[in-house]
Amino acid sequence: MAPMIYTLYGFAIFFFVFWCAMWLLHVLAILYGKFRLHRKIKELPPDVPYPGISILKPLMGVDPNLLSNLETFFTMQYPTYEILFCIEDEKDPSIELVNSLIEKYPKVATNVFIGGSTVSVNPKINNMHKAFEASNYDFILISDSGIRMREDTLQDMVGHMTETTGIVHQMPFTCDRPGFAATLEKIYFGTAQSRMYLSADCFRINCHTGMSTLMRKCVLVTKEGGLKSFGCYLAEDFFISKYFLDMGWRTRISSQPAMQNSGTCDVRSFQARLSRWAKLRMAMLPLVIVFEPLTECMVIGACAAWATSLLFRWEPVVFYLIHILVWLMCDWILLSIVQNGSLPFSKFDFIVGWLFRECTGPYLFILAVFDPSIRWRNRCFKLSWGGIAQEVKPRIKC
Repeated sequence: MAPMIYTLYGFAIFFFVFWCAMWLLHVLAILYGKFRLHRKIKELPPDVPYPGISILKPLMGVDPNLLSNLETFFTMQYPTYEILFCIEDEKDPSIELVNSLIEKYPKVATNVFIGGSTVSVNPKINNMHKAFEASNYDFILISDSGIRMREDTLQDMVGHMTETTGIVHQMPFTCDRPGFAATLEKIYFGTAQSRMYLSADCFRINCHTGMSTLMRKCVLVTKEGGLKSFGCYLAEDFFISKYFLDMGWRTRISSQPAMQNSGTCDVRSFQARLSRWAKLRMAMLPLVIVFEPLTECMVIGACAAWATSLLFRWEPVVFYLIHILVWLMCDWILLSIVQNGSLPFSKFDFIVGWLFRECTGPYLFILAVFDPSIRWRNRCFKLSWGGIAQEVKPRIKC
């Protein structure tokens, strides 16, 4: 009987300590976000020219916001850059859209690469490979199709590119859009995602997502194979960042978040995206299976309520409700910091969206555990431990 009691008390102490650590992350993310995000653009000294940047823009298909999103890349106030569009299918409707923008902005250096390559199992790497090889500048910006840029975004990212920094990436966030799905996305990226992203960046932990990433090309080409050497992973962004860190370079987030503005926004596709990311994290870092569920408000709150009832004889139901209320308030504060302005929904909408996200988060994680296959567009992949990907019925061998 005694060993069982000791075991219970051991679990209770673990859950209570983990719960306290999560609150420290809450406070850290709020303070670091206030300090780090939406700062004044760092101007380079007058005698230091702005470096040229090659923007790799992989495209596939057209959504209602693609034209306006792409146009923001043509109107940036930055002295020297080129846009390299990467389109795998020669019949892709985005080609016509891109050509119309090239005609509208003839002074912007552009090139269109159609057909992709078969150098890896990663479709994104295959799509970008030709453009990467043909890029003219020492800095590469990889930018997903759904990203919207401000006129000064490149200046902001370059301003954080110090002599010891190899990668500057934008923290994922979303543009203001109508509908419950858009509210849900903004709440997730402005709370759960931002909390871990800001905390990881503060401690210099690899938290890199590759939706908008500025990196030194010279570091990539020092690895045999260059960009294509990361094509055996689906989460190439994580392993690119890991390589930079292993080579002694720093990675940093810029002060402007990445403004996702996909024209296709629905709850099911968003949840599928979260589940896909969870599968990638589990394959890359197996301990995620144990610890990630404990970062969820509802899960760690229930564990902590049980732990404090055993350790301190506190009322578990009251503790749990107070825990949820304070967590919600902290998330509202963090979301407001990341938004840096008025939110496009009411407090009631926030509460509904927040509760939906927090209650479905553990469920999506469980689904990811029991279905490890990755579905990306019309293709399916399986992952081995360490993040190595293999396509089901592959087109190429990796």
